[in-house]
Amino acid sequence: MIEVKKEGVLLKKTELGFECDGVLNPAIIDEGEFVHVFYRAVAKNNYSSIGYCKLTGPLTVVERFDKPILNYEFGYESHGIEDPRITKIDDLYYLTYTAYDGINALGALAVSSDLKDFKKLGIIVPQVTYDEFRHLAESKGVINQKYLRYNLPGRNHEKDGKKAYVWDKNVIFFPRRISGKLNFLHRIRPDIQITSVNDLKELNADFWENYFLDFNESIVLSPKYKHEVSYIGGGCPPIETEHGWLLIYHGVHDTIKGYVYSACAALLDLQNPQLEIARLPYPLFKPEFDCPATLFTSIMVQPMSRLPVPQ
Repeated sequence: MIEVKKEGVLLKKTELGFECDGVLNPAIIDEGEFVHVFYRAVAKNNYSSIGYCKLTGPLTVVERFDKPILNYEFGYESHGIEDPRITKIDDLYYLTYTAYDGINALGALAVSSDLKDFKKLGIIVPQVTYDEFRHLAESKGVINQKYLRYNLPGRNHEKDGKKAYVWDKNVIFFPRRISGKLNFLHRIRPDIQITSVNDLKELNADFWENYFLDFNESIVLSPKYKHEVSYIGGGCPPIETEHGWLLIYHGVHDTIKGYVYSACAALLDLQNPQLEIARLPYPLFKPEFDCPATLFTSIMVQPMSRLPVPQ
């Protein structure tokens, strides 16, 4: 069994308006002398922005901004920006987040060269209705029926002239190009999918139409074990190891008391990250303590060399 040591609460909400309801789901990158943390900050009525703090080592906060480093400003994110992830490819930082307009939750991207000033590039995942998704994805055969149940249009209703799209979240870039291409994970429930392009400009309507026509080919991981039986989604950016890409993801199990989230781990092939090499059959760690309105519990994990790899 892989051992995880929980170090306790690292960051709590404050009385500041932009984070008075909670702080959670951070993007973290170790760069230079510091660990940079970009966290979801929740204001009243569940409007989120991205807060920032800086650590020395994994546990010591040395600086924390008193206002968001990124805020909602455009129509596609008018109800908040949520759940950031960050990685560095070449000399550019890619910060992805979920843009929420009150109806649709879709993956968006901002880039920076210095971790201070970010340029928003907008939504990078498909914007398709449920009917369009079903028509395309089922055109070449059967897909997992959970896709049709989890993404039913009845969950989101059109209003103010806005269409309701299939939610596509948890966008996470691999930290380098693979065979010259940019690769990112994303999630339409219940599975984790992958997209690969030479340039982000390729992500147009025609690209996504072809993508959904071969939708089953895009799936990287599907729920397998009891602790992840309902659905799964990406966590932090994949970590390159000698054995493969180490992916920490979240698994969800629906219980009579609600959804239970666990941290999970898998290995993906270095040259073809769509290929799963191995997966932990148990959670890496799971809920044990009550920690209301916290950002996260800092953890220390033993080296992942004990993740089972097929011989």
